Amino acid sequence: MKIFGREPALIIATISAGLSLLVSFGFDGLSAEQAAAIVAVISAVFAAATAAITRPIAPSAFTGLVAAAIALLAAYGLDVSAETVGALNATLLAVLGLLTRGQVSPAAASTSVRPVA
Repeated sequence: MKIFGREPALIIATISAGLSLLVSFGFDGLSAEQAAAIVAVISAVFAAATAAITRPIAPSAFTGLVAAAIALLAAYGLDVSAETVGALNATLLAVLGLLTRGQVSPAAASTSVRPVA
């Protein structure tokens, strides 16, 4: 299965990184903690989607866990701005997305094609 002619793991990682940056830079009313929580949820949800459509599951799940943990650590463990949280997470997702891509493949389609009589 390909999305726009590309592997789904790369597309999902790119969308997740873009949404993380949008949340971090796009909303002035969010605190660093709120932005990090949203970024962590985005990372986890998109990692679950990647894990669901690729095999083996472990590299995709690990990528999401690391990205979500970094987002939460950046907000609750370090004194950084929302923009820094978004930039850290986007960079991490890009690097891990490229590394994950080489270790996973799209899951086989579950539907079978039957000939028409």
